[in-house]
Amino acid sequence: MKRDLSPYLSNWDFDPTDICVRKIQGLDGREKLQVRLDLGIMQMELHDRPDGTCPHGYFSLLEYYLDQLEIEQTKSGTDENFYLNRKACLELSQEGLLFYHRYVCLMRLGDFEAVARDTAHNLALLDLVRAYAKNEQDREIFEHYRPYVLMVHTRARGEVCLQKGDYSGALDHIENGIDKIQTCVANTGIEADEEIEALSEWAEEIERDRPITLQQKLAQKLQKAIAEERYEQAARLRDRLSSLEKNNL
Repeated sequence: MKRDLSPYLSNWDFDPTDICVRKIQGLDGREKLQVRLDLGIMQMELHDRPDGTCPHGYFSLLEYYLDQLEIEQTKSGTDENFYLNRKACLELSQEGLLFYHRYVCLMRLGDFEAVARDTAHNLALLDLVRAYAKNEQDREIFEHYRPYVLMVHTRARGEVCLQKGDYSGALDHIENGIDKIQTCVANTGIEADEEIEALSEWAEEIERDRPITLQQKLAQKLQKAIAEERYEQAARLRDRLSSLEKNNL
């Protein structure tokens, strides 16, 4: 077996100014992600857990603990006896980091559906720890990541909308994302100015680039005609607008 990675490294230069990532098909037929690092190559699974393991026989540790929670609720009718100790929180933190590495790479590739999937996983992981961590310090540590994960999740869902030409949908996701981050700030006192500013600036960019409808164009022309006292033209424009509005009803 050839173990020397030199042929692979020499055919793929490392760029310290960029995230060097690509999708490949593995020997098992499954798609995988490869990331070129300064000292080698890192490979991740594209689906399920990035490291390809199945903790406790589940696709993810999050799924395992959610199932344990459901078992406890079914058995006792309450979740009062369910909690996450320090070891469980550490394991969940490590899993969250794996998903973070993957969704950063997926964002670079423009696979926003997969980014939304992975950030949704980490948000659910944060929710689980917030609700059931036995140690308050664990809860606080995890919550510091929430604004960033919310921002990336919002960005991914907005980008999916933009790919479909749905500008309004993207702006709705941004508004909702900012609201959630602000709620997080209000509840925890965590600073999230950078995340809110990034989403706000993106919303402004979308508004600038958003193509306007025929009705909006006519409305702009109508306002200009009235301002310049071209009333006959204004009347014709008003009639066209009225006709379009009736047809849309």
